Amino acid sequence: MSEFTDKWVKSHKPSIADSLREAFQPSVPLKPKLEQARRQLQAELQKMDSILARLKKKDEDIFRRSVTAMQEHETQLATALSNELAEVRKMSKLVSQAKLALEQIALRLTTVEDIGDVAVTLAPATHIIRSIRSGLANVMPEAESELAEINNILSNILVEAGHLGGLTLNFEAANEEAEKILAEAAAVAEQRMKESFPELPSSEAQEKTTQ
Repeated sequence: MSEFTDKWVKSHKPSIADSLREAFQPSVPLKPKLEQARRQLQAELQKMDSILARLKKKDEDIFRRSVTAMQEHETQLATALSNELAEVRKMSKLVSQAKLALEQIALRLTTVEDIGDVAVTLAPATHIIRSIRSGLANVMPEAESELAEINNILSNILVEAGHLGGLTLNFEAANEEAEKILAEAAAVAEQRMKESFPELPSSEAQEKTTQ
């Protein structure tokens, strides 16, 4: 984070801390906007929890039916169910990755009040939200517009804070930070999938167990 912070260029004399303290005064209502964004993010996270729970239940059902089809040598049905299971797990991984990334944003929005680094926090956040919006379209169609609204709030805060602090954003640095967060979320989501979802037994292994 320190390297990212160093890539911000100060172009006016007032200190960043002074400007950001001024930004959070009632005359410039950035703080209520941050709280609004945080509330909306929490609402999205709760929806994702519900979707992940439904996908988990659906996965368990398909998995059970797939094993039964293999045991009864219904090859065509087993193949169809295996393909369906793969799609469900793909959606689960996508939602899990998005949720992990949004949790990082929500956490960072909380620290903004504490340390005042609005620009450093929000620039990567807007990139992350743009990245996950389109991916969620098929799983959570309503999320695209809701995340767009959150992104607009954060972008407006970023612009206002930038004007008050006299800062010029290095978008390359912001994007690098965002991609790092997304990569970490993907890695954690992958690991959780391996731990939570059993692999279907191969047809050879299934035949051995039924002999």
